Amino acid sequence: MIVRIWHGRTRLEDAEAYEAFMKTRAAPDYASVEGLRQLFFTRRDDETGAHFVLVTVWESMEAVKHFAGDDPAKAKYYPEDDKYLLEQEAHSFNHQVFFTQAFGDQLTPP
Repeated sequence: MIVRIWHGRTRLEDAEAYEAFMKTRAAPDYASVEGLRQLFFTRRDDETGAHFVLVTVWESMEAVKHFAGDDPAKAKYYPEDDKYLLEQEAHSFNHQVFFTQAFGDQLTPP
């Protein structure tokens, strides 16, 4: 199992629109890829803007490649990202999961 982490930053005044974009455009695209197990889209605001961290859980590195392309470390962007993001980081981080444990009813173990 692979956890993929991506970070992006928008101006505060663009944060609500970017959230909406992520829900209506990016989330369905992620969900269409076989092998995606779970996703978390998060946001944290500070004085430099709104930080978005996307954490996705994939069955395998092959599943990540189906989403990201031949180089699974390369970040994937949509044309609309040019309108919102202050910069486009070149890479996402892929981590091999070696242990998992769920607590409570809110989490589903991979």
